[in-house]
Amino acid sequence: MAPRRARAVDAGVGLRDHLIDAAARLIARRGAGGLTVREIAREAEVATGVLYNHFADKEELLALGLHGHVKEAERNLPPLPAEGEEVGRALLAYTRRALDLHLVIVPAFANVPPEVLERFTGLGNPAAGGLGLRDQLAAYLRRRQEAGDLAADAPVGAAATMIIGACHEVTLRAPAVVPEGFAEDLVTIVLDGIRVR
Repeated sequence: MAPRRARAVDAGVGLRDHLIDAAARLIARRGAGGLTVREIAREAEVATGVLYNHFADKEELLALGLHGHVKEAERNLPPLPAEGEEVGRALLAYTRRALDLHLVIVPAFANVPPEVLERFTGLGNPAAGGLGLRDQLAAYLRRRQEAGDLAADAPVGAAATMIIGACHEVTLRAPAVVPEGFAEDLVTIVLDGIRVR
């Protein structure tokens, strides 16, 4: 099989980005754990040695591939709720978004070596603006708190952590099945503790 360097460049994508995209596609299909350089090269339709011309090592490429996979997963999610959305509906939208995101990305991280995770973390949050969903939710809740829609002393950072953490936990199970009504129940529990009375 002939390398496709020219095709990758002709399509407006540099070879390095083409290789990262190939790694991200494989990670989306089968996860990053145990992924080999040979498999990535085959997916990219290049010789195995080409990868070492563009990356320090396999761990760098896997971290970049994971980063690309998470970015693509977020790009495919519905938009966040509008600022003026009623708090309960907005929280439900954030919760469903977190569940959808975790269902796609959590399997990709199974059996990933610690050095790959460390490099992935060093790349920063792949979300638009560099804020992860937990930070986006916490910022939204603070704005609603400042607007008087939530109790002034409510621990909104902890509420955001609870919601995103619960979504993460339920998607770690194998198989990952979100119980019927989970998002609605979680939002109800949180709002009962932080809604202005």
